[in-house]
Amino acid sequence: MRSRFGCRSVILSATCILGLTLPMTRPAAADDRPNILFILTDDQAPWALGLSGHPHARTPHLDRLFEHGAYLVNSFVVTPVCSPSRASLMTSRYGSELGITDWINPRNEPDLGLEPGTPTWPNLLQAAGYRTALIGKWHLGTRDEFHPGVFGYQDFFGFRPGGARVIHPSLEVNGEQRIVRGLTTDILTDEAIRWLRLHDPATGPFALSLHYRAPHAPWLPLRDEDWSDFESLDPTIPNPDYPKLDVERVKRMTREYLGSVAGVDRNVGRLLAELDLLGLEEKTIVIFTSDHGYNMGHNGIWHKGNGHWVLTENPPATETIPAGQRPNMYDHSIRVPTAVRWPGVVSSGTVIEQTVANIDWFPTLLDMTGVELPDDITIRGRSIVPLLRDERPDWNNDLYAEYSTHHQSETWMRMYRTPEWKLIKDFRNPDRDELYNLQDDPAETHNLYGSTDQDIHRIKVNLQDSLMTHMEDISDPVWWQIVAPP
Repeated sequence: MRSRFGCRSVILSATCILGLTLPMTRPAAADDRPNILFILTDDQAPWALGLSGHPHARTPHLDRLFEHGAYLVNSFVVTPVCSPSRASLMTSRYGSELGITDWINPRNEPDLGLEPGTPTWPNLLQAAGYRTALIGKWHLGTRDEFHPGVFGYQDFFGFRPGGARVIHPSLEVNGEQRIVRGLTTDILTDEAIRWLRLHDPATGPFALSLHYRAPHAPWLPLRDEDWSDFESLDPTIPNPDYPKLDVERVKRMTREYLGSVAGVDRNVGRLLAELDLLGLEEKTIVIFTSDHGYNMGHNGIWHKGNGHWVLTENPPATETIPAGQRPNMYDHSIRVPTAVRWPGVVSSGTVIEQTVANIDWFPTLLDMTGVELPDDITIRGRSIVPLLRDERPDWNNDLYAEYSTHHQSETWMRMYRTPEWKLIKDFRNPDRDELYNLQDDPAETHNLYGSTDQDIHRIKVNLQDSLMTHMEDISDPVWWQIVAPP
Protein backbone atom coordinates (compact mmCIF):
# COMPACT_ATOMS: atom_id res chain seq x y z
CA MET A 1 0.00 0.00 0.00
CA ARG A 2 1.26 3.48 -0.82
CA SER A 3 0.37 6.95 0.33
CA ARG A 4 -0.38 9.73 -2.10
CA PHE A 5 3.37 10.32 -2.40
CA GLY A 6 4.34 6.68 -2.40
CA CYS A 7 5.57 6.10 1.16
CA ARG A 8 5.03 2.46 1.96
CA SER A 9 2.66 1.49 4.76
CA VAL A 10 5.57 0.19 6.85
CA ILE A 11 6.81 3.76 7.00
CA LEU A 12 3.42 5.33 7.57
CA SER A 13 2.45 3.21 10.57
CA ALA A 14 4.36 5.60 12.79
CA THR A 15 2.58 4.71 16.02
CA CYS A 16 3.58 1.07 15.71
CA ILE A 17 7.17 1.85 14.70
CA LEU A 18 7.75 4.42 17.41
CA GLY A 19 6.26 2.35 20.20
CA LEU A 20 4.89 5.50 21.85
CA THR A 21 1.77 5.92 23.88
CA LEU A 22 0.00 8.45 21.69
CA PRO A 23 -3.38 10.13 22.07
CA MET A 24 -5.69 8.43 19.56
CA THR A 25 -8.96 10.15 20.40
CA ARG A 26 -10.16 13.21 18.54
CA PRO A 27 -12.08 16.15 19.95
CA ALA A 28 -15.83 15.82 19.47
CA ALA A 29 -15.94 18.79 17.10
CA ALA A 30 -13.00 17.71 14.93
CA ASP A 31 -13.94 20.10 12.12
CA ASP A 32 -13.42 23.06 14.44
CA ARG A 33 -9.74 22.31 14.85
CA PRO A 34 -7.48 24.63 12.83
CA ASN A 35 -5.41 23.53 9.90
CA ILE A 36 -1.67 24.17 10.14
CA LEU A 37 0.49 25.50 7.31
CA PHE A 38 4.10 25.60 8.53
CA ILE A 39 6.47 27.35 6.10
CA LEU A 40 10.18 26.94 6.83
CA THR A 41 12.80 28.62 4.68
CA ASP A 42 16.51 27.82 4.55
CA ASP A 43 19.10 30.45 5.54
CA GLN A 44 16.64 33.36 5.65
CA ALA A 45 17.80 36.42 7.53
CA PRO A 46 15.26 38.66 9.28
CA TRP A 47 17.07 41.71 7.91
CA ALA A 48 16.11 40.65 4.36
CA LEU A 49 12.50 41.79 4.72
CA GLY A 50 10.94 44.98 3.48
CA LEU A 51 9.13 45.17 6.80
CA SER A 52 12.44 45.22 8.65
CA GLY A 53 13.45 48.40 6.88
CA HIS A 54 15.96 46.92 4.44
CA PRO A 55 16.34 49.44 1.62
CA HIS A 56 16.31 46.86 -1.19
CA ALA A 57 14.34 43.82 0.02
CA ARG A 58 11.24 43.18 -2.09
CA THR A 59 8.90 41.07 0.05
CA PRO A 60 5.33 42.45 -0.28
CA HIS A 61 3.62 39.11 0.37
CA LEU A 62 5.70 38.30 3.42
CA ASP A 63 5.28 41.82 4.74
CA ARG A 64 1.51 41.43 4.43
CA LEU A 65 1.60 38.08 6.22
CA PHE A 66 3.64 39.55 9.07
CA GLU A 67 1.31 42.55 9.29
CA HIS A 68 -1.87 40.45 9.30
CA GLY A 69 -0.80 38.37 12.28
CA ALA A 70 1.89 38.37 14.94
CA TYR A 71 5.39 39.54 14.12
CA LEU A 72 7.81 37.87 16.58
CA VAL A 73 10.74 40.23 16.46
CA ASN A 74 12.90 38.29 18.93
CA SER A 75 12.59 34.83 17.44
CA PHE A 76 15.70 32.64 17.54
CA VAL A 77 16.95 29.13 16.88
CA VAL A 78 18.97 27.17 19.41
CA THR A 79 21.72 26.32 16.94
CA PRO A 80 22.90 28.21 13.84
CA VAL A 81 23.17 25.37 11.29
CA CYS A 82 20.65 23.30 9.34
CA SER A 83 20.32 19.74 10.66
CA PRO A 84 20.45 20.33 14.43
CA SER A 85 18.10 23.29 14.05
CA ARG A 86 15.59 21.12 12.19
CA ALA A 87 16.00 18.38 14.79
CA SER A 88 15.19 20.89 17.53
CA LEU A 89 12.17 22.08 15.58
CA MET A 90 10.84 18.54 15.27
CA THR A 91 11.56 17.38 18.83
CA SER A 92 11.88 20.39 21.18
CA ARG A 93 15.27 19.01 22.19
CA TYR A 94 18.81 20.30 21.74
CA GLY A 95 21.04 18.79 19.07
CA SER A 96 23.54 17.67 21.71
CA GLU A 97 20.79 15.51 23.21
CA LEU A 98 20.02 13.95 19.84
CA GLY A 99 23.57 13.40 18.60
CA ILE A 100 23.06 15.94 15.78
CA THR A 101 25.19 19.01 16.38
CA ASP A 102 26.24 20.02 12.86
CA TRP A 103 24.80 19.71 9.36
CA ILE A 104 24.51 16.10 8.21
CA ASN A 105 26.73 15.30 5.26
CA PRO A 106 25.35 12.04 3.80
CA ARG A 107 28.61 11.34 1.96
CA ASN A 108 30.59 11.30 5.21
CA GLU A 109 27.86 10.35 7.69
CA PRO A 110 25.38 7.98 6.00
CA ASP A 111 24.46 6.41 9.34
CA LEU A 112 23.55 9.70 11.00
CA GLY A 113 19.97 10.87 11.36
CA LEU A 114 17.16 11.51 13.79
CA GLU A 115 16.86 8.39 15.94
CA PRO A 116 13.74 6.35 15.09
CA GLY A 117 11.40 6.41 18.07
CA THR A 118 12.15 10.04 18.88
CA PRO A 119 8.84 11.81 19.63
CA THR A 120 7.91 14.55 17.14
CA TRP A 121 4.95 16.86 16.82
CA PRO A 122 3.96 15.57 13.33
CA ASN A 123 3.64 12.10 14.84
CA LEU A 124 1.36 13.37 17.61
CA LEU A 125 -0.77 15.41 15.21
CA GLN A 126 -1.13 12.43 12.90
CA ALA A 127 -2.21 10.23 15.81
CA ALA A 128 -4.81 12.86 16.75
CA GLY A 129 -6.42 12.74 13.32
CA TYR A 130 -4.49 15.35 11.34
CA ARG A 131 -3.47 14.60 7.77
CA THR A 132 0.25 15.38 7.71
CA ALA A 133 2.62 16.13 4.85
CA LEU A 134 6.14 17.40 4.30
CA ILE A 135 7.00 19.02 0.99
CA GLY A 136 10.62 20.02 0.54
CA LYS A 137 13.77 19.64 2.60
CA TRP A 138 14.21 17.10 5.42
CA HIS A 139 17.99 16.93 6.19
CA LEU A 140 17.62 14.64 9.19
CA GLY A 141 19.02 11.50 7.60
CA THR A 142 18.87 9.95 4.14
CA ARG A 143 18.36 6.27 4.90
CA ASP A 144 14.88 4.74 5.01
CA GLU A 145 15.07 4.40 8.78
CA PHE A 146 15.26 8.20 8.94
CA HIS A 147 12.50 8.83 6.40
CA PRO A 148 10.06 11.65 7.26
CA GLY A 149 7.27 9.09 7.26
CA VAL A 150 8.83 7.42 10.29
CA PHE A 151 8.32 10.65 12.22
CA GLY A 152 4.69 11.33 11.43
CA TYR A 153 4.55 12.71 7.91
CA GLN A 154 2.06 10.61 5.98
CA ASP A 155 2.90 12.26 2.65
CA PHE A 156 6.37 13.29 1.50
CA PHE A 157 7.55 15.01 -1.68
CA GLY A 158 11.02 16.49 -1.66
CA PHE A 159 14.58 15.61 -0.75
CA ARG A 160 16.08 13.91 2.26
CA PRO A 161 19.64 15.36 2.03
CA GLY A 162 20.36 18.99 2.75
CA GLY A 163 20.80 20.04 -0.85
CA ALA A 164 18.82 20.20 -4.05
CA ARG A 165 19.65 21.98 -7.27
CA VAL A 166 18.15 25.42 -7.76
CA ILE A 167 16.77 24.23 -11.10
CA HIS A 168 15.72 20.76 -12.30
CA PRO A 169 16.22 19.10 -8.89
CA SER A 170 16.25 15.42 -8.07
CA LEU A 171 13.24 14.87 -5.79
CA GLU A 172 11.51 11.95 -4.15
CA VAL A 173 8.18 11.60 -5.98
CA ASN A 174 5.86 8.68 -5.28
CA GLY A 175 8.69 6.99 -3.38
CA GLU A 176 11.16 7.24 -6.28
CA GLN A 177 13.90 9.70 -7.22
CA ARG A 178 13.07 11.79 -10.28
CA ILE A 179 14.45 14.84 -12.01
CA VAL A 180 11.68 17.43 -11.95
CA ARG A 181 11.92 20.22 -14.48
CA GLY A 182 11.72 23.79 -13.26
CA LEU A 183 12.94 26.00 -10.43
CA THR A 184 12.92 24.17 -7.11
CA THR A 185 11.09 26.87 -5.14
CA ASP A 186 8.32 26.97 -7.75
CA ILE A 187 8.12 23.17 -7.92
CA LEU A 188 7.67 22.82 -4.16
CA THR A 189 4.97 25.50 -4.14
CA ASP A 190 3.18 23.82 -7.06
CA GLU A 191 3.15 20.57 -5.11
CA ALA A 192 1.89 22.25 -1.95
CA ILE A 193 -0.96 23.80 -3.92
CA ARG A 194 -1.76 20.44 -5.51
CA TRP A 195 -1.76 18.78 -2.08
CA LEU A 196 -4.13 21.40 -0.66
CA ARG A 197 -6.53 20.93 -3.57
CA LEU A 198 -6.57 17.18 -3.05
CA HIS A 199 -7.10 17.33 0.70
CA ASP A 200 -10.60 16.27 1.76
CA PRO A 201 -11.75 18.31 4.78
CA ALA A 202 -14.15 15.52 5.67
CA THR A 203 -11.16 13.41 6.71
CA GLY A 204 -10.14 16.00 9.31
CA PRO A 205 -7.80 18.97 9.45
CA PHE A 206 -4.34 19.07 7.88
CA ALA A 207 -0.82 19.93 9.02
CA LEU A 208 1.27 20.76 5.97
CA SER A 209 4.98 21.53 6.33
CA LEU A 210 6.53 23.31 3.36
CA HIS A 211 10.31 23.44 3.69
CA TYR A 212 11.92 25.54 0.98
CA ARG A 213 15.61 25.21 0.08
CA ALA A 214 15.76 28.92 -0.78
CA PRO A 215 17.33 31.33 -0.08
CA HIS A 216 20.22 28.94 0.58
CA ALA A 217 23.20 29.42 -1.76
CA PRO A 218 23.66 29.03 -4.67
CA TRP A 219 20.96 31.54 -5.53
CA LEU A 220 21.02 31.60 -9.33
CA PRO A 221 19.28 31.00 -11.66
CA LEU A 222 16.14 32.97 -10.81
CA ARG A 223 12.98 33.87 -12.63
CA ASP A 224 13.24 37.19 -14.45
CA GLU A 225 10.52 38.72 -12.27
CA ASP A 226 12.54 37.85 -9.14
CA TRP A 227 15.91 38.94 -10.53
CA SER A 228 15.16 42.05 -12.59
CA ASP A 229 15.15 44.47 -9.65
CA PHE A 230 18.53 43.25 -8.42
CA GLU A 231 20.61 42.36 -11.45
CA SER A 232 22.05 45.88 -11.85
CA LEU A 233 21.56 47.04 -8.26
CA ASP A 234 24.39 48.70 -6.33
CA PRO A 235 23.21 47.46 -2.93
CA THR A 236 23.78 49.01 0.45
CA ILE A 237 25.81 46.60 2.60
CA PRO A 238 26.01 46.58 6.41
CA ASN A 239 29.64 47.50 7.10
CA PRO A 240 31.60 48.36 3.95
CA ASP A 241 34.48 49.73 6.05
CA TYR A 242 35.21 46.40 7.73
CA PRO A 243 38.99 45.82 7.37
CA LYS A 244 39.86 43.98 4.13
CA LEU A 245 36.18 43.28 3.33
CA ASP A 246 35.71 42.07 -0.24
CA VAL A 247 33.09 44.70 -0.97
CA GLU A 248 32.39 43.74 -4.57
CA ARG A 249 31.86 40.10 -3.65
CA VAL A 250 29.52 41.06 -0.81
CA LYS A 251 27.52 43.26 -3.16
CA ARG A 252 27.26 40.51 -5.78
CA MET A 253 26.10 37.98 -3.21
CA THR A 254 23.66 40.48 -1.73
CA ARG A 255 22.03 40.97 -5.13
CA GLU A 256 21.66 37.24 -5.65
CA TYR A 257 20.45 36.62 -2.10
CA LEU A 258 17.77 39.31 -2.28
CA GLY A 259 16.63 37.90 -5.61
CA SER A 260 16.23 34.46 -4.05
CA VAL A 261 14.30 35.98 -1.14
CA ALA A 262 12.03 37.68 -3.69
CA GLY A 263 11.39 34.24 -5.21
CA VAL A 264 10.36 32.89 -1.81
CA ASP A 265 8.09 35.88 -1.33
CA ARG A 266 6.40 35.40 -4.70
CA ASN A 267 5.73 31.75 -3.96
CA VAL A 268 4.40 32.42 -0.46
CA GLY A 269 2.03 34.86 -2.12
CA ARG A 270 0.86 32.14 -4.50
CA LEU A 271 0.28 29.75 -1.62
CA LEU A 272 -1.66 32.23 0.50
CA ALA A 273 -3.79 33.15 -2.50
CA GLU A 274 -4.61 29.46 -2.94
CA LEU A 275 -5.69 29.16 0.71
CA ASP A 276 -8.08 32.04 0.12
CA LEU A 277 -9.36 30.55 -3.16
CA LEU A 278 -10.08 27.23 -1.44
CA GLY A 279 -11.94 28.95 1.42
CA LEU A 280 -9.27 27.82 3.91
CA GLU A 281 -7.85 31.18 4.98
CA GLU A 282 -10.00 31.59 8.09
CA LYS A 283 -9.52 27.94 9.09
CA THR A 284 -5.74 27.77 8.77
CA ILE A 285 -2.96 28.90 11.07
CA VAL A 286 -0.03 30.04 8.93
CA ILE A 287 3.44 30.00 10.50
CA PHE A 288 6.44 31.38 8.66
CA THR A 289 9.99 31.03 9.98
CA SER A 290 13.47 29.80 9.01
CA ASP A 291 15.98 27.20 10.17
CA HIS A 292 18.50 29.94 11.10
CA GLY A 293 19.59 33.40 10.10
CA TYR A 294 22.31 34.60 7.76
CA ASN A 295 25.31 36.91 7.55
CA MET A 296 26.12 38.89 4.43
CA GLY A 297 29.30 40.78 5.18
CA HIS A 298 28.24 41.35 8.78
CA ASN A 299 31.33 41.16 11.02
CA GLY A 300 33.36 40.30 7.93
CA ILE A 301 31.67 36.96 7.21
CA TRP A 302 28.95 35.39 5.13
CA HIS A 303 26.89 32.22 5.75
CA LYS A 304 25.60 31.15 9.18
CA GLY A 305 27.08 29.47 12.27
CA ASN A 306 29.70 27.72 10.15
CA GLY A 307 30.57 31.13 8.76
CA HIS A 308 33.17 31.99 6.13
CA TRP A 309 35.31 35.08 5.99
CA VAL A 310 34.54 37.30 3.01
CA LEU A 311 37.78 39.25 3.00
CA THR A 312 40.50 39.97 0.49
CA GLU A 313 42.94 38.36 2.95
CA ASN A 314 41.68 35.80 5.46
CA PRO A 315 43.07 35.16 8.94
CA PRO A 316 45.34 32.11 9.10
CA ALA A 317 44.05 28.69 10.10
CA THR A 318 44.46 27.46 13.65
CA GLU A 319 44.86 23.98 15.06
CA THR A 320 41.08 23.64 15.42
CA ILE A 321 39.63 26.09 12.86
CA PRO A 322 40.31 25.68 9.12
CA ALA A 323 41.44 28.61 6.99
CA GLY A 324 38.64 30.84 5.80
CA GLN A 325 36.15 29.79 8.47
CA ARG A 326 34.68 31.75 11.36
CA PRO A 327 32.44 29.62 13.60
CA ASN A 328 30.06 32.00 15.33
CA MET A 329 26.86 32.53 17.26
CA TYR A 330 26.16 36.09 16.20
CA ASP A 331 22.55 37.21 16.38
CA HIS A 332 22.56 37.36 12.58
CA SER A 333 23.14 33.58 12.62
CA ILE A 334 20.53 32.64 15.23
CA ARG A 335 17.74 35.22 14.80
CA VAL A 336 15.00 34.23 12.33
CA PRO A 337 12.06 36.04 10.70
CA THR A 338 8.88 34.67 12.27
CA ALA A 339 5.19 35.38 11.79
CA VAL A 340 2.02 33.65 12.99
CA ARG A 341 -1.31 34.37 11.31
CA TRP A 342 -4.12 32.85 13.37
CA PRO A 343 -7.52 34.17 12.26
CA GLY A 344 -9.88 34.92 15.12
CA VAL A 345 -7.12 34.69 17.73
CA VAL A 346 -4.22 36.95 16.75
CA SER A 347 -5.05 40.52 15.84
CA SER A 348 -3.49 42.14 12.79
CA GLY A 349 -0.50 44.28 13.61
CA THR A 350 0.49 42.30 16.72
CA VAL A 351 4.17 42.65 17.60
CA ILE A 352 5.60 40.23 20.17
CA GLU A 353 8.78 41.42 21.84
CA GLN A 354 9.43 38.40 24.09
CA THR A 355 12.22 35.96 23.22
CA VAL A 356 11.02 32.73 21.62
CA ALA A 357 12.95 29.83 20.07
CA ASN A 358 12.41 27.01 17.59
CA ILE A 359 12.24 24.46 20.42
CA ASP A 360 8.94 26.18 21.31
CA TRP A 361 7.10 25.03 18.18
CA PHE A 362 6.42 21.47 19.42
CA PRO A 363 4.41 22.49 22.52
CA THR A 364 2.93 25.48 20.67
CA LEU A 365 1.49 23.42 17.82
CA LEU A 366 -0.01 20.92 20.23
CA ASP A 367 -1.50 23.76 22.26
CA MET A 368 -2.95 25.36 19.11
CA THR A 369 -4.60 22.12 18.01
CA GLY A 370 -5.76 20.86 21.40
CA VAL A 371 -3.59 17.74 21.25
CA GLU A 372 -2.48 16.48 24.63
CA LEU A 373 1.24 16.24 25.31
CA PRO A 374 2.08 12.79 26.74
CA ASP A 375 3.64 12.89 30.19
CA ASP A 376 6.59 10.70 29.22
CA ILE A 377 8.01 13.04 26.56
CA THR A 378 10.86 15.41 27.37
CA ILE A 379 10.17 18.89 26.03
CA ARG A 380 12.67 21.74 26.36
CA GLY A 381 10.47 24.45 24.86
CA ARG A 382 7.27 26.13 25.99
CA SER A 383 4.05 27.06 24.26
CA ILE A 384 3.94 30.61 22.94
CA VAL A 385 0.13 30.52 22.70
CA PRO A 386 -0.22 32.75 25.81
CA LEU A 387 1.87 35.36 24.00
CA LEU A 388 -0.21 35.01 20.85
CA ARG A 389 -3.41 35.40 22.87
CA ASP A 390 -1.96 38.49 24.59
CA GLU A 391 -2.45 36.94 28.02
CA ARG A 392 0.66 38.78 29.30
CA PRO A 393 2.30 35.80 31.00
CA ASP A 394 5.45 36.01 33.05
CA TRP A 395 8.14 35.21 30.49
CA ASN A 396 11.84 34.44 30.82
CA ASN A 397 13.58 36.14 27.90
CA ASP A 398 16.92 34.34 28.32
CA LEU A 399 18.13 32.06 25.54
CA TYR A 400 20.57 29.14 25.58
CA ALA A 401 22.08 27.89 22.32
CA GLU A 402 24.86 25.59 21.13
CA TYR A 403 27.01 24.62 18.18
CA SER A 404 29.54 21.79 17.86
CA THR A 405 31.05 19.99 14.95
CA HIS A 406 30.16 16.30 14.76
CA HIS A 407 33.65 15.01 15.28
CA GLN A 408 34.24 17.18 18.35
CA SER A 409 37.56 18.29 16.88
CA GLU A 410 37.04 21.92 15.98
CA THR A 411 34.38 23.88 17.84
CA TRP A 412 32.40 23.36 21.04
CA MET A 413 30.46 26.62 21.32
CA ARG A 414 27.81 27.36 23.94
CA MET A 415 25.91 30.62 24.30
CA TYR A 416 23.75 32.28 26.94
CA ARG A 417 21.86 35.38 25.91
CA THR A 418 19.67 37.87 27.76
CA PRO A 419 18.03 40.90 26.11
CA GLU A 420 20.98 42.96 27.35
CA TRP A 421 24.03 40.67 27.22
CA LYS A 422 25.42 37.68 25.37
CA LEU A 423 28.16 35.28 26.48
CA ILE A 424 29.73 32.81 24.06
CA LYS A 425 32.11 30.13 25.31
CA ASP A 426 34.21 28.08 22.92
CA PHE A 427 35.54 25.23 25.03
CA ARG A 428 38.02 24.14 22.36
CA ASN A 429 39.25 27.68 21.73
CA PRO A 430 39.06 29.67 24.97
CA ASP A 431 40.89 32.60 23.39
CA ARG A 432 37.77 33.05 21.28
CA ASP A 433 35.32 33.51 24.17
CA GLU A 434 33.05 36.50 23.61
CA LEU A 435 30.91 38.89 25.64
CA TYR A 436 28.71 41.56 24.08
CA ASN A 437 26.58 44.34 25.48
CA LEU A 438 23.60 43.98 23.14
CA GLN A 439 22.01 47.22 24.22
CA ASP A 440 25.02 49.37 23.35
CA ASP A 441 26.49 47.11 20.67
CA PRO A 442 23.73 45.18 18.84
CA ALA A 443 26.09 44.50 15.91
CA GLU A 444 28.41 42.57 18.29
CA THR A 445 31.55 44.40 17.24
CA HIS A 446 33.17 45.02 20.65
CA ASN A 447 34.15 41.89 22.55
CA LEU A 448 34.18 42.72 26.26
CA TYR A 449 35.21 39.29 27.51
CA GLY A 450 38.65 40.47 28.62
CA SER A 451 37.42 43.66 30.25
CA THR A 452 38.79 44.47 33.71
CA ASP A 453 35.71 46.50 34.63
CA GLN A 454 34.29 44.95 37.81
CA ASP A 455 30.65 45.39 36.75
CA ILE A 456 31.31 43.69 33.43
CA HIS A 457 33.22 40.92 35.20
CA ARG A 458 30.26 40.31 37.51
CA ILE A 459 27.89 40.11 34.55
CA LYS A 460 30.21 37.65 32.81
CA VAL A 461 30.36 35.40 35.86
CA ASN A 462 26.58 35.40 36.25
CA LEU A 463 26.09 34.54 32.59
CA GLN A 464 28.68 31.79 32.80
CA ASP A 465 26.92 30.30 35.84
CA SER A 466 23.64 30.29 33.92
CA LEU A 467 25.28 28.72 30.89
CA MET A 468 26.93 25.96 32.92
CA THR A 469 23.72 25.21 34.81
CA HIS A 470 21.88 24.79 31.53
CA MET A 471 24.58 22.52 30.14
CA GLU A 472 24.34 20.34 33.24
CA ASP A 473 20.53 20.28 33.15
CA ILE A 474 20.47 18.81 29.64
CA SER A 475 23.46 16.50 30.29
CA ASP A 476 25.41 18.20 27.53
CA PRO A 477 28.29 15.90 26.45
CA VAL A 478 30.63 18.91 26.41
CA TRP A 479 29.82 19.58 30.05
CA TRP A 480 30.73 16.01 30.95
CA GLN A 481 33.89 15.96 28.83
CA ILE A 482 35.30 19.39 29.63
CA VAL A 483 33.67 20.76 32.75
CA ALA A 484 33.03 17.64 34.79
CA PRO A 485 35.21 14.85 33.39
CA PRO A 486 34.98 11.46 35.09
